[in-house]
Amino acid sequence: MHALRTAIVGCGKVGHLHAKALSRLSESVFVAVCSRDLQRAKQFAAQYNVEAYHDVEEMIAKSRVESLNVCTPHPLHAMPAIKAATAGVHVLIEKPLASSLEDCDAIINAGKISGVRIGTVCQRRFYTPCQRIKRAIEEGKLGRPILGSVAMYGWRDQAYYQSDPWRGSWKEEGGGVLVNQAPHQLDLLQWYMGPIDELFGYWDNLNHPYIEVEDTAIAVLRFNNGALGNIMVSNSQNPALYGRVYVHGSNGASVGVQTDGGAMFIAGMSNITEPPINDLWTVPGEQE
Repeated sequence: MHALRTAIVGCGKVGHLHAKALSRLSESVFVAVCSRDLQRAKQFAAQYNVEAYHDVEEMIAKSRVESLNVCTPHPLHAMPAIKAATAGVHVLIEKPLASSLEDCDAIINAGKISGVRIGTVCQRRFYTPCQRIKRAIEEGKLGRPILGSVAMYGWRDQAYYQSDPWRGSWKEEGGGVLVNQAPHQLDLLQWYMGPIDELFGYWDNLNHPYIEVEDTAIAVLRFNNGALGNIMVSNSQNPALYGRVYVHGSNGASVGVQTDGGAMFIAGMSNITEPPINDLWTVPGEQE
């Protein structure tokens, strides 16, 4: 496969993480960056020796972009993604896909019409402990997965929500802990257990009165394959504790991963304080 001509829209903290990756990957020829603020785009572009633009369509045409990474705030995901897909450009979007279901559907539909690939960043699938669980399931080491769970107890303070003007509102962020902090664990649960058939849940804002969105949510699930599941996620534990995904099998074996421990990762503001580990593993003959 030839190296793709890649570009980024959005020059914030996450944009720099993407730029460093696209600059180093052999599959990528990083060529351009776009921002509504052209001066900011020029400063960003100078760091990576790429072209700067303030219009997505102009950037795609002039720099012959083949793949676009969308690193804008949540409410600004849809516009560049749809324009890129319509132009025949593959799109990779930072989670969440968008801040509304209407925008998500529009992005997906644009990709289907033009036949390009649309992806959302789910990097925890590539953690070694997470892949180990996937292999165990595929190899039948659990029998059939019959019970799955997510437990994520995190913390976000007022300074975090004030760090960007779009954080904490329904219109701008699109949701709270379910949309912005727990998607990676929720993605892993569905990756392991399959599609969800039924869901019942509650959400609330327990101790963040200065935001609109939920800081805590719980749910009970039934998957298409008949398995059961539960979700408990929260940004109300100070200090943050952990994020964990567990899968239990029909043969009695259980496997799990702690994807995040200690103070949770915040792009551009902190590091993951504890490495991901398999903190549960009772597969017969592999308990040690």
